[in-house]
Parts: sequence; structure tokens; C-alpha cells
Amino acid sequence: MAFKPAPWPRALRSQHWYGGTSRDTIYHRGWMKNQGYPHDLFDGRPVIGILNTWSDLTPCNGHLRELAEKVKAGIWEAGGFPVEVPVFSASENTFRPTAMMFRNLAAMAIEETMRAQPIDGAVLLVGCDKTTPSLLMAAASTDIPSIVVSGGPMLNGYFRGERVGSGTHLWKFSEAVKAGEMTQADFLEAEASMSRSTGSCNTMGTASTMASMAESLGMALSGNAAIPAVDSRRRVMAQLSGRRIVQMVKDDLKPSDILTRAAFENAIRTNGAIGGSTNAVVHLLALAGRVGIDLTLDDWDRLGRDVPTIVNLMPSGKYLMEEFFYAGGLPVVLRRLGEAGLLNREALTVSGGAIWDEVKDVTNWNEDVILPADRPLTGHGGIAVLRGNLAPKGAVLKPSAASEHLLVHRGRAVVFEDIDDYKARIADPDLDVDETCVLVLKNCGPRGYPGMPEVGNMGLPPKVLKKGITDMVRISDARMSGTAYGTVVLHTSPEAAAGGPLTVVQSGDMIELDVPNRRLHLDISDAELAVRLAAWAPRHEQPEGGYAWLHQAHVMGADTGADLDFLVGCRGNPVGKDAH
Repeated sequence: MAFKPAPWPRALRSQHWYGGTSRDTIYHRGWMKNQGYPHDLFDGRPVIGILNTWSDLTPCNGHLRELAEKVKAGIWEAGGFPVEVPVFSASENTFRPTAMMFRNLAAMAIEETMRAQPIDGAVLLVGCDKTTPSLLMAAASTDIPSIVVSGGPMLNGYFRGERVGSGTHLWKFSEAVKAGEMTQADFLEAEASMSRSTGSCNTMGTASTMASMAESLGMALSGNAAIPAVDSRRRVMAQLSGRRIVQMVKDDLKPSDILTRAAFENAIRTNGAIGGSTNAVVHLLALAGRVGIDLTLDDWDRLGRDVPTIVNLMPSGKYLMEEFFYAGGLPVVLRRLGEAGLLNREALTVSGGAIWDEVKDVTNWNEDVILPADRPLTGHGGIAVLRGNLAPKGAVLKPSAASEHLLVHRGRAVVFEDIDDYKARIADPDLDVDETCVLVLKNCGPRGYPGMPEVGNMGLPPKVLKKGITDMVRISDARMSGTAYGTVVLHTSPEAAAGGPLTVVQSGDMIELDVPNRRLHLDISDAELAVRLAAWAPRHEQPEGGYAWLHQAHVMGADTGADLDFLVGCRGNPVGKDAH
């Protein structure tokens, strides 16, 4: 059904603060005037909040202050009133124990910022991977007209003639040092080439994946995802988005109009086609929960299973985001999906029109970067959802980044009780491990770490690396960076800290992985498993207070998006009573 704009003009939300001549109105309006705003700016024009996740400690977003100025220009041009609002910025690069622990805190804080202040619409200025879902979740919960503007990826890195992908080569070079194939001095020299411009990861890591999710969901203008951060067209995109949000407010085009089941289906299939991050699973499940869409892990498996991965980017392929943009970017991928009958063509976008109309005429300028459907990186991409007695509520694996010969594997478990245990023992030359084993890491899920860190792609034991082995089966309740690769089973649910079967795996147990049949099995009897689970007791490491306590008390499982239970659902944007 086509979107029907609301009548204009009409009274806006911001007029509850700024309209009229009452004492309370003068209180709100008068203080704003100390910044030099003329009286007629408060006459009913849309007030647009630019929710800016800029921070010096969020390096991927370090250029967003400049980008905000272009957004402002677009808002002014369209007759709006822009107000820049700094918001919580969870940086994957700096936050400990993990930025994922603070995604929900950011979403909660930003939701209340949107609800409590006089804005009619919002520009979500995002970059580093957790900033995109946290702002989308907040916008979904308030249902204020919103549009995403991503900061864009950094330029390609090069080291001694080789493309260097941010994150991907960090893991690769680190393993090479442990294997004796690269010196520490060379690693330090390579560091300078990994992040040579402003912007987020230049691989198809979580930041670029989530930018692609925002576009495929319809929450960003077409072409937003791939434009490099330093390209002038990124600033043009920001200005055009500033113009567009003003009209969205006039039309009353809200997140609930765009974030439909059809939109989520488009995003899941897009993730398969681009070889996107496994982190998209927890973020989209959480976002769906905010708008009341019943999205499950089974939807991820069903919708993405037969989608070929056609974007030849690291960590699955060989190119980087810069080449993806030059090839035509995400619109080309969406067109390919549409031509294959894998796109809900009528899904609404922030443009006010259907997603197919945005992409039906685009051109692929490089078929080695965006591959034809008959020669994909993998014919069955997407996210594989595994189940069995080791993961009753599911676990995920990214086939396009895994080793084909390990997708069906049976091996002896080598167990690490937590990340500290892993760090203490993995390099021990006496560790009883070889390349046929399965590395198992516990207590790194949403409650267990706490926060579900990106440690699931455990580095291999040096004694194995020195044999020339580059991959082993690894299983955990943790996440891994979207820039990482390997045959890595993640998000195992229920997690160990919640008493899931993962917690009772012992070194020496045999584990069977069968990705084609979506099976993850601990090879012990049901009776033995029951005995072990009955003897399990939770670790006594609960925080005494603060956000860590709140998080552990209320975080849900990875299989439902790891949101806080009391944040699920759309609470709307009532203006409430004026307290003054």
C-alpha cells in the first residue's frame, strides 16, 4: 500500500514547547534565543534534532561534526530549524569490556533524549557499528520521523602492495606473527596503513553491514551505505538527507511506516548477498522487537539460506568498501535481489517511495566486485542458524567467511571456561590440541562477560599456526567482529552464564558440526547431559550496582537480540506535561 502523507500545515510536536505566549512557552523559547535565533524560527517550522554520535574516543565517527554542518545546511534549505544534539556514542574501538554491553544503554538514553526534547524529526548521524543500531532502536521506540546518515567507510589501506582491510588484516597479521611468518616490526609498520583516513572499517565489517542494513530497511537514502567518508559525495548525501527529513516531518513519515516485516526480510536477504556481519543478527532482532515485528533466528536461516553472496569484499572476498562504492554500491545489490525475486519491491523508504523505484535502473560498473549471480562467492550465503543439544535456542555461523572443508566436522573439545582462561592457556606449548580439535569458549554471552564481546574468533594456538593451519572450528556464546573470518560458531543460546548446555562441555567431549544440515551436537547421552546440567551452579560474579547490574539483571538472550527486557516495544512520543 502506498504511503499517504499527512495534511500540511498542522501543529507540530515542538509547538508544545515553543508555540504561544504562555509563561512556560516563553521559558522554553526565551532561553533558546540566547543563541541568537530569530523569533520567527519558532513559528511552527519543523525542529530537527541532529543526533550526533561524534566523539574523539569514537574514531570511526571523528568527522561527524563536519558532516553535521552539511545536514544543517539541508535542513535550513528545506525550511526546518536544525538543532545539533550530542548523544551517547559507544565505540567498538575503545569501550571495555565491550561496546555491545552499552548498545542498550545508548538506545535507552537516546530514546529519552528524543522523547524529552522539542524535536519533530531526527537525523541519526552514525558510524561505528553500535551507534547505528542504538540510534535506530531509539527512533523505533519513539516513532519520531527519522533518517539515517552514515559517516562512511575509510579509504583502502595498502601495505607493501597488498590491500589491507581494517580489522581483517589485524587478525591475519596477528596470526602471522604468532606463526613466525611476520615480524613484530613489520606488524607495527603495517599498523599505519590499516586506518589511513577518517571513517569506519573499510571491510564488510559490522559498521558497513549496519549502514547497508539501514539502507536496505529503507531508513536511509539510496546509496548512503558505501560512499567513503572523505568523498565529497558523502557530504552531499548528508545535505540531501537534511532536506529530506523536513519533508518527512511534514508528511508524518515515521519509522513504524518503514520498518515493516517486508523491510526486515529485505535486510536479511541483503545481509546474505553482501556477506554481512553476524552482528547484524542481534541488532536486527533487537530492532524488530522495538517495532513489534515477530522476527526470529529461523527467519534469518529461512530467508538468507538460498541467497548467493555476490559482494566480493573482505572478510569473505578480496576487495574493500572503496571498490564497492565505485562498482555502484548497495543499490546494485538490491537490484540484483529484485531481479531474482528476493526483494519486497514495494517496501517503503525514507524517500516516500518504493525501494524498487530507487534501484531498478542502476548499473554495475565492476562485475569482479559485485559478482554475477551465476558465479557468486558462495551459492548459499546468509547466516546459518544451527541447533542441537549444544544450542537448543540456536547458534549462528557465517558460511561465506568459513572454510568449506570444516563445515562438516567432528572433533575433540578443548574447553576454556572464560576469556581469561583462554588467554592464560592458548599459547602453552603443552596444551593438548591439534587442528582437528574444536575450541570451546564459555561465559562470554550477553550476561556472562558481561556484554557479549567480540572474542568468538579465538586466535589459534601457536603450535597449530606453525603447521601452516589457518582455521579451526571454534564455538562460543560470544560475538565476533564483522571484519573477522573463520569457521566460527557464535551466539550459542542459551549462553553458559544462563545455564545453557555450553556450560557443561568438557575437554575431551566430541562435538559434531554439520552446517548443511544446521546441526550442532555434543556427543554425549541425554542422560549424561541432564546429570551435568543438574549439577551446574551460576558463577558468583554479579555486579553490585550501576549499569552493569542493570544489564545483567535484564538482558535477554542473543537469540532474541540481547535487548533489555523492559525496552522492548514502541512507547511513542507523548509530549507529557510541562513541568515549569
